[in-house]
Amino acid sequence: MLTKAKTLNGYKLDSLDGNVGTAKDFYFDDKHWTIRYLVADTGGWLTGRQVLISPYALASINPADRQIEVDFTKNQIEHSPSLDSHKPVSRQFEDNYYGYYGWPAYWGGPYSWGPYPYANRDRDKWGEFTLDEKSWDPHLRSMHDVNGHYIEGTDGEIGHVEDFIIDDATWAIRYLVVNTRNWWPGKKVLVSPQWIDRVSWLDSKVFVGLSRDAIKNSPEYSEDALLTRDFEASLYGHYNRKGYWVDELAMT
Repeated sequence: MLTKAKTLNGYKLDSLDGNVGTAKDFYFDDKHWTIRYLVADTGGWLTGRQVLISPYALASINPADRQIEVDFTKNQIEHSPSLDSHKPVSRQFEDNYYGYYGWPAYWGGPYSWGPYPYANRDRDKWGEFTLDEKSWDPHLRSMHDVNGHYIEGTDGEIGHVEDFIIDDATWAIRYLVVNTRNWWPGKKVLVSPQWIDRVSWLDSKVFVGLSRDAIKNSPEYSEDALLTRDFEASLYGHYNRKGYWVDELAMT
């Protein structure tokens, strides 16, 4: 299911033994553009630290009840490696965090989830893969901080990031929602991370390999309409690009 990140903000987080807070933000890596952690607002339950929950523990999303099921107990969360509030996520923290829960490291393999293109929850298969020369050093970004970054086409600026669309099957960021109101009032468009050439985090700019005219004439995104595969196919077809689902089907 494809869901806007802002829609998930505020969802209740229900652990195996009770509520642990609400969804506050997400951290994603800037290589695979995949969600690595949900940031929980615990309402003061664990003061002074960030509570991060990996997609490995996000069992299901229930839009009707605005709820996310978490495969943790409160005790597991309380005794997990601590990260001070407002501190960046370091590699040392991630090593300790993944070691604590016993998950395969997402940075240790060729795919977005290390040995797999998705967060494989089958523990029997985790021992089949170990860190190798393909491991990489992740750099994590806050979605909250990246909202508002400018989008720069091949021939000029075309808008700013307003939201992200997440695939909760793989926790990949499928699209950046771009508001183009300064150029084409009222129009919003979608840009895939696959079309990003580079990002200047210092200048808060995302550079895409698309012209302004191509973006202007792309299918318009409506937040009120269901984001269907037909719409996605028309979007990728407009840019003469292969859909992300083609490669993912080949990997399964």
